[in-house]
Amino acid sequence: MSAKVTITPFKKVLIANRGEIALRVIRTLKEMGIKSVAVYSEADRNSLHVRMADEAVCIGAAPSPVSYLNIDAIVTAGKITGADAVHPGYGFLSENADFAAAVTKAGMTFIGPTAEAIEMLGVKSTAREIAVKAGVPITPGSDGVVGKNFREVARKIGFPIMIKASLGGGGKGMRACLKEEDLELMMKTAQGEAKANFGDDRVYFEKLVLNPRHIEVQVAGDNYGNVVAFAERDCSMQRRHQKLVEESPSPFVDPVTRQKLQEAACKLVKAAKYRGVGTVEFLMAQNKEFYFMEVNTRLQVEHPVTESVCGQDLVKMQIQIAQGEPLHLTQEEASVIKCHAIEHRINAEDSEKNFTPCPGTIEEWIPAGGLGVRVDSHMYTGYTIPSYYDSLIAKLIITAPDREHLLARCRRCLGEFIVGGVKTTIPFHQKIVNNEDFIRGNMDTGLIERMMAKEKEESESKK
Repeated sequence: MSAKVTITPFKKVLIANRGEIALRVIRTLKEMGIKSVAVYSEADRNSLHVRMADEAVCIGAAPSPVSYLNIDAIVTAGKITGADAVHPGYGFLSENADFAAAVTKAGMTFIGPTAEAIEMLGVKSTAREIAVKAGVPITPGSDGVVGKNFREVARKIGFPIMIKASLGGGGKGMRACLKEEDLELMMKTAQGEAKANFGDDRVYFEKLVLNPRHIEVQVAGDNYGNVVAFAERDCSMQRRHQKLVEESPSPFVDPVTRQKLQEAACKLVKAAKYRGVGTVEFLMAQNKEFYFMEVNTRLQVEHPVTESVCGQDLVKMQIQIAQGEPLHLTQEEASVIKCHAIEHRINAEDSEKNFTPCPGTIEEWIPAGGLGVRVDSHMYTGYTIPSYYDSLIAKLIITAPDREHLLARCRRCLGEFIVGGVKTTIPFHQKIVNNEDFIRGNMDTGLIERMMAKEKEESESKK
């Protein structure tokens, strides 16, 4: 290592987030001997992350635009509490380059990549250009954003195509166009959704890979050019581009393909001079060919899956990198698979009524437990779930030596997890772990939609 190592330990870190992820960061900070500062909206006054932090600052009313998305309020909270650094968590401002720049300008360290890296990789069309230069395979698509010649570009790629918002994520501003007759309508729909969610209606085209798997690779890079990639996560079990179940290692990926995925992910983040923890997402076809999709320049909701499999604390790794420490593990160590893991995202939603959010008061809270079980949650009996934010109430992470034992443990845990007072998605997760295709590892991004269609058909036939 030729670069000079300069380490500046943090004494106090502000967490610019709420709920379970804020609590998750606070716990690692405590273990590292670093003081924590929580920020909260008026709706989160009684949240567990506020109770657990060393200090807490109210940053505004309940709506997120005036609280958790209020850059000035969060930066001010950091300055008045004397925080050395800011951890963004996931969601909200975690991938906002302006926020990262504002934190840095205020004299604090942003625990994540530089504002420039966020800006560069946050625009998906630019990220694709970086991937091409790095020799990472991408799906055939438009050369950046499309303009008035969008019909010509689409014909050149060939249908079916996927229309994607140039900014943003979470499935917003995405539309599949199977034939040319639908192109104009799908363009208008995707552009309108992109404008409404991200303030930018630019879109680009990609060739639509039919029945793909969503495979992602966790990466970490330090300030000295060192990069490692961990075993893949299979995030194919999703509804409307929202992940419900994540698994590692993928039952579909063999060791040779795994190595190719890791090498591709490392090439990309090195080309972007990436610092911190992040995720490189790929689409994988049925023949195991894979294509770069996007980079998430933050901690993922499903990071505990990788933590379980590799035995590393990824939040601690983020903090160490931000302090200027070099990576403490080699690629060989990062590649070790210690177990099989699955994460079930438990939401306060009624899966029988099109996954309608169900805010309300938790009247009974008895999470699953036992060997190989981790529950990341900010819930407790008597807590009232606000209606203003995401409906995620718990992440149930389960590990076992192999997939067969893991699925048996998943069924046991989902059966004993009791939540009273609100509807949750636990019953739907029970259907997933008993689905024959899922049991065989025969998943793709359309499996949940097919499950729901079949269930609806069977229900109507009984009437």
